[in-house]
Amino acid sequence: MNIEEVSKNKKILLDDIPYNVDDVDFMKPGKGSAVYRIKFRNLMDGGILERTFHSGDKLKEADVSTYDMQYLYHENGNYIFMNTDTFEQHYMAEDRMGSRGVFLKDGMVIPVQLLGDTPIEITLPNFVELEVIETSMSTGKETVTAQNKPAKLSNGMEIGVPTFMKAGDIIKVDTRTGAYVERVGNKK
Repeated sequence: MNIEEVSKNKKILLDDIPYNVDDVDFMKPGKGSAVYRIKFRNLMDGGILERTFHSGDKLKEADVSTYDMQYLYHENGNYIFMNTDTFEQHYMAEDRMGSRGVFLKDGMVIPVQLLGDTPIEITLPNFVELEVIETSMSTGKETVTAQNKPAKLSNGMEIGVPTFMKAGDIIKVDTRTGAYVERVGNKK
């Protein structure tokens, strides 16, 4: 593909390593050809790479496919997903998943990007609903605008929640920040 066709979130192969285009900065000097400064994120290890290209340069697009996959379970340092169309199972190592794995719930269906047969990226929903398992008791004098208190969630994560929250409450958590959003209800 021509450098002019490269845009944010395209998947590119550089030295046979897949990268995601995180940012493209175009500069046209008074004389000479246009310059493209591109910021890449390595899809295998998450590393950042910045390179400069000139108008007319060519890059190879990575053959990345996206499939809806169901999260099945976590075993021996791997997260196991099943393609909902073909029922094939795919394994993603813990180190590739990073801290996002804590938001996966059994049976959750999410988009998974594959390079060949290897999962390289998942897309979590912006919000997940989790149960408050443990938190300190409320004194009954707190208001909605009071300070937060620590709470342990069903996924093992600890976050700050409003003081009126109690064990058994279901809350919405932002997967991008790991922060409490709102109370959804309580476990029945």
